[in-house]
Amino acid sequence: MTQVHKAREALGRRLRELRKDAGLTGRQLAESLAWPPSKVSKLENGRQTPVDGDILGWARATGREGEAEALLAALHTLEVQHADWRRQFRGGLKAHQNELAAYDVRAGLIRAFEATVVPGLLQTDEYARGRLAQGVELFGAPDDIDEAVRARTRRQEILYRRDKKFHFVLTEAALRFRLCPPDVMLGQLDRLIAISALPNVRLGVIGFDDLYGVAPWHGFWIFDRERVVVETYSAELNLAQPAEVALYEGVFDRLAAVASYGRAARAVVTRVIDETPSS
Repeated sequence: MTQVHKAREALGRRLRELRKDAGLTGRQLAESLAWPPSKVSKLENGRQTPVDGDILGWARATGREGEAEALLAALHTLEVQHADWRRQFRGGLKAHQNELAAYDVRAGLIRAFEATVVPGLLQTDEYARGRLAQGVELFGAPDDIDEAVRARTRRQEILYRRDKKFHFVLTEAALRFRLCPPDVMLGQLDRLIAISALPNVRLGVIGFDDLYGVAPWHGFWIFDRERVVVETYSAELNLAQPAEVALYEGVFDRLAAVASYGRAARAVVTRVIDETPSS
């Protein structure tokens, strides 16, 4: 998130330079664009991300139309880093699943930590349906849940490719949170046991009695050593700065070090199954 904030602030500083070079106050620029004065301040200080129309209007009002292309390129780079869910889902939930599938195909090693949910590549159809429905409920996305579930299921075919390696680490809490009906969760837990037997999949579970080496603040995915994806309530963060990727790799290693694997991990899952009501 630090790199996203820096990129937004850098764009804001460039906008401020253009305004000052044009000899305009913030209020004068706002009036010329029929904006509230606070919008100019927010954009210049990196507290609000502009849209294309804001950039084009700013360049026109400051007499620097020639700067518009470079400014738009900076904005679009920022949008990739901080991908707002409403914008992500404008084309539907299926389209976003297809974008994630492209990440899966390019990566040879995928590492994922989840503190509260089962990772998408390991989800059953019914569990996935509940998770994807949140996109419709929270963001008003087009209701193409059936197609999105099928797209997520197709993504899971990559688990059976021997040229790919996967390392998943889950908390016991992710196995117990009631995010779906009990019968759906039981089916999901059974699937985790089956997936853990795949030769190219390493599944770790951090039990409630295990001592964490680092706090499990949020889930994240690492694709090779090139990209980290973090999902927040408002956006998907794509982090590609080497220092940030290295930081997340270190966090993942510390979380993975305290997880149980193989029979021990399956024992945790089986215990949760035994303690989950069937209805």
